[in-house]
Amino acid sequence: MSVAAALTAFSPNVWVYAALRFVSGFGRSMVGTSAMVLSTELVGKRWRNTVSAAGFVFFSVEFVSLPALAYMYVWTSLPSLCYAVLLYLLVQESPRWLLVRGRKQEAIEAVRQIASLNGGGGGITTSSFSMLDACAVELGDGGEGMFATLQSIWERRWALRRLAAITAASFGVGMVYYGMPLNVGSLSPSNLYLSVAYNAVAELPSSILAWLLMGRWFNRRGSVVALTTASGLCSLAACVPADVLPDGTRMAAEVASFFASCTAYDMMLMYTIELFPTSVRNSAVGLMRQAVALGGVVAPVLVALGRETTSYWSSSFGVFGLAVGCLGLLVTCLPETRGRRLSDTMEEEEAAVLSSSGASDMDNNGELV
Repeated sequence: MSVAAALTAFSPNVWVYAALRFVSGFGRSMVGTSAMVLSTELVGKRWRNTVSAAGFVFFSVEFVSLPALAYMYVWTSLPSLCYAVLLYLLVQESPRWLLVRGRKQEAIEAVRQIASLNGGGGGITTSSFSMLDACAVELGDGGEGMFATLQSIWERRWALRRLAAITAASFGVGMVYYGMPLNVGSLSPSNLYLSVAYNAVAELPSSILAWLLMGRWFNRRGSVVALTTASGLCSLAACVPADVLPDGTRMAAEVASFFASCTAYDMMLMYTIELFPTSVRNSAVGLMRQAVALGGVVAPVLVALGRETTSYWSSSFGVFGLAVGCLGLLVTCLPETRGRRLSDTMEEEEAAVLSSSGASDMDNNGELV
């Protein structure tokens, strides 16, 4: 990603530039997902929320710092290249991921290295990991590729239902997350720069709010539903004509809708990580992020259609509000994951669901739904 981004500065024509940007974007889509999953798998349940929130905060800070780097004529690809070197030298592979891939010895060594960094590796021996043999290797028969993990999800109704619900809700969040900043000029065309600045500033406090909501007093499911509903209502408020609500009030509603969608996005990332076991977690989070990106693809089209006729310029806000509000309600069919330990295999997740909810999650044939 970083190398391709740096090489774009030497592109001889637009075709080479487009190809390099494609390679850079392809790498970026994988980096974000892998970094989020890896950071949560390397820590225990106690620090999972804090580590996730730290990733959200640093992402917001990095996004805000891009104009400053560009102003100082610093290539934005250089910091990420330095980060890649540091990650290779300092960050350990996830022991959970190694274990479900059948690489038990490497998982033991990774745990030993992590324990030594915490000052507790002296008393760890091979016998300390005797329970690792009880963990089933989920992908032993179907391979270790992307299609094997998708097949593993497809064959289980409960996993497919979770994936469908979280991706549908993510699509609605993506429409607001990417569409609101594009349509903000319709609310305040005379002060476009200030309007965009309001949306940019909303990114950082949304990460802090997500960290607070992920604490011990708020559950994942209720928080996501409340945030998507609030985002939808505020987006609908932005549709009110200017002769009913002043521009300042409608702008405040737009910023509030964008703020709620940013917080919901952060919460849903953490929610998706906890919904799926290690064997399919990376693929599930990647599909969830792609659903958000797909919402971002649809959003500009709606904004452009809304601006074609002056009498219907606000219709895109209405579509955004209905989409995020209605699709967000699908999260209500998902189980609550706050305070649960992460599962490693599909069988382990099924056992955890059965032990927590009992017969309510069983169909008439006694199978998990």
